[in-house]
Amino acid sequence: MKKVYSVEEYIEINQHYNDELTILRDILNSTELEETVKWSMPTYCLNGKNVLGIGAFKHHFCLWFHNGVFLKDQHNLLINAQENKTKALRQMRFETKADINKVAVLAYVKEAIENQRLGKEIKPTRKTKPVIIPDELKAALNSNTELKSAFKILTPSCQREYCEYITEAKREDTKQRRLDKITPMILKGSGLNDKYK
Repeated sequence: MKKVYSVEEYIEINQHYNDELTILRDILNSTELEETVKWSMPTYCLNGKNVLGIGAFKHHFCLWFHNGVFLKDQHNLLINAQENKTKALRQMRFETKADINKVAVLAYVKEAIENQRLGKEIKPTRKTKPVIIPDELKAALNSNTELKSAFKILTPSCQREYCEYITEAKREDTKQRRLDKITPMILKGSGLNDKYK
């Protein structure tokens, strides 16, 4: 799909749902939400935070509620478009103009606005890999308290980089050369790839 710079452009591109998208847009613009375009799609925000968006596809059009998981969904209108992947996002899907219940849509939108005002959101969680210290580095740390203290101060990602750097080496002499190379870097408190950042 080509890059879209305005909601009008988006509606124009999706002519097969021109009237339907306009109806949804009018409902959204009757609220306090700020209309913008993000990811080449109409997006509606409250104080700069994404609340919902409009989407049009080949066989359906929809509203995307960014934190739809918190909506009560009294009319059972919401679906999780990507089960086991999407945590917060919920979609209200339509196939025809007749599917749009304006009263229900507005009620869901108002609830989404209130939820945003209350700060209800799922924060993305990053899975961090554990730091697995290879035997060669473990022996060096145990025999050198200064090195051990310097290593502990490093961020987990820096520690992981050093550990992986040694673990990736196949031969023992390569592992030892790498250990000799990184020892002064650890003592300085720098990361393995700092010069590239």
